Amino acid sequence: MLKTIYSHPQPLVIGCTGHAIAAGALILLAADSRIGTAGDFKIGLNETTIGAVLPRFALALADDRLSKRHHTAAIIQAHLYDQIGAVDAGFLDLVVEPNALMEDTLAEASRLAELPSAAYAGNKVALRTPFIERMA
Repeated sequence: MLKTIYSHPQPLVIGCTGHAIAAGALILLAADSRIGTAGDFKIGLNETTIGAVLPRFALALADDRLSKRHHTAAIIQAHLYDQIGAVDAGFLDLVVEPNALMEDTLAEASRLAELPSAAYAGNKVALRTPFIERMA
């Protein structure tokens, strides 16, 4: 599922209303644009904390989407971020007030939908091919 989301040729925008831990964080990493809400929520990969090793596809997503400055903290040390930290780390692109999430997410989706679809798909696949191959 994550590879399908990550490699889908059309824009994929996610509005995150709260916590996104483990698989939830991976879904954020697979999307093109990620908008979260302000609040007392945590986002991150907690696999080390629970004694699990991230699978190859998850490591490829994290390697591509997360800031290199946060690789050790986010992937190895299982740091869970608040929304502002999640933007800095690369889990989210933007944080908005909860009452603005739907409107801002739809506006971003509309903006991306106006881009030439063949060019969007071509650039997305070209940029992500090394990571898609690693996921396989």
